[in-house]
Amino acid sequence: MEPSLGVTFYTRPGCHLCEEAFAELDTLSTQLPLSIDVVDITADTQAHARWWAEIPVIVVGRTVLRAPIEGPQLRRALLRELRGL
Repeated sequence: MEPSLGVTFYTRPGCHLCEEAFAELDTLSTQLPLSIDVVDITADTQAHARWWAEIPVIVVGRTVLRAPIEGPQLRRALLRELRGL
């Protein structure tokens, strides 16, 4: 079994950029072995304090992607981190 790559997706309700980034991440998860942890920053005070002005934020390994997140950029980051597993 192929190891999965842990991905943390920071979001909040009503964020259209978050919805677009998650749709891209969801599509990529059908092609790559990803384990996605979704964090609603409105329910997590530490995440809110750290990321509120930058969401959506995707953290994968040592890579942190901040809005705006483009599909090709996300794919490159995921593939780079997968090679490191």
